[in-house]
Amino acid sequence: MRTIIVDIGSMVQFHENSPEKSGIDDTSIVNDMAVIIEDGLIADIQQSSMVRSEYDYVGHDPELRGDLHFISLGGKAVIPGLVDGHTHLVWSGDRSREVRWRQQGKSYSEIASMGGGIASTTAATRAASTDSLFRSGYQRMRRALRSGTTHMEVKSGYGLSTESELKLLEVSRQLGSVDHLPSIDSTWLGAHDIPSGMTSKEYLDVLISEQLPAVVDQGIARSADVFCEPGWFSIEESEDVLKASRNHGLSLRMHIDEFQDGGGGDLAAELRVDTADHAHHTSWDTRLRMNEAGVLTGFLPGTPYAMGELWPDLKTIEAEGLAYSLATDFNPNCQTLSLPFMGSLMVQRCGLDPLAALKAVTWHPAQKTPHPSGNPHGNIEVGAVANLNVLESPHWESWCLQPSHSPFHSTFLNGHHTIH
Repeated sequence: MRTIIVDIGSMVQFHENSPEKSGIDDTSIVNDMAVIIEDGLIADIQQSSMVRSEYDYVGHDPELRGDLHFISLGGKAVIPGLVDGHTHLVWSGDRSREVRWRQQGKSYSEIASMGGGIASTTAATRAASTDSLFRSGYQRMRRALRSGTTHMEVKSGYGLSTESELKLLEVSRQLGSVDHLPSIDSTWLGAHDIPSGMTSKEYLDVLISEQLPAVVDQGIARSADVFCEPGWFSIEESEDVLKASRNHGLSLRMHIDEFQDGGGGDLAAELRVDTADHAHHTSWDTRLRMNEAGVLTGFLPGTPYAMGELWPDLKTIEAEGLAYSLATDFNPNCQTLSLPFMGSLMVQRCGLDPLAALKAVTWHPAQKTPHPSGNPHGNIEVGAVANLNVLESPHWESWCLQPSHSPFHSTFLNGHHTIH
């Protein structure tokens, strides 16, 4: 079966540029296009008039004709499927009470010492069954899909023991195998916090000698991540975990400089990790070194939104041509899986160009968060996975202008059309 989408309004396509550049000048915005989908991939892109003539399509929508399925969008705009490059999807528990502690001026560290923070979620997650974690993850992914996400990076990190971390990765594997949900790229984040009752040295030994080999044997995680932040994992400890992970064949990601410039960006550049996220307090010189080393900086607007912090200065970063991504950072303190909301925060509150914001939730994260098929994604190009979002509007800019609800009429996920 070939699906032929005709009468597309405005459509955004990105063209490959240097991986160290953000570059929206090489973007095409085209109109009245048609996309032909076959075997879940984009087989061709043409003008609608040419396709109508070639296939003798007279406009009955939808129309089935042999192995052809015609869908007319009636001028609705189309953008690539969104790629969420940083999520903590699978966990249990409720940390709602922490909002008042933050309002009372308690720091992240103080909240952790009061029984909140990562340790609270870890206790609830360890006690949760695999089935309950799967059910909650399933519902979260359905919400993400309604907001246009077609692929997501999913971290473990709320188990902090070998058994529990393996359980979380297994849940992510199960969720990634469901056909009508976004695809998943799994990351091991055992180095998320120090478990209660252990010293950092004791847990570091467990991470490297026990947990990491078990994760590699399990074969689900593609990457390893470390929460490199003063008070959590030091530069030296982070380096030990990351180098051991690379030696075991895992790709590398990092959390850095969320609360202060702790030197995580320098380590990210030195090790040439794939991504370094948060990067809120990273110095400008270090940002340049990271960019030159091919490290993609991931900014997570939902975190300062939820935590009452300052926004990242993306207009300056964009003006300098540095590559970056935007992601939701879905977690117990930041419970949104809407990338259009992330775009709205940056565009409507911080003045970022909506095209730059769109590239930061599609093409850029797709380069560092590969699709399980091995095919290109996060773009509308021949040979790419047929992940497309159809907007309610004829204008592509509407993707980030409706923060209270999804702007999408429907989504093509691996070529299959779902109306929201």
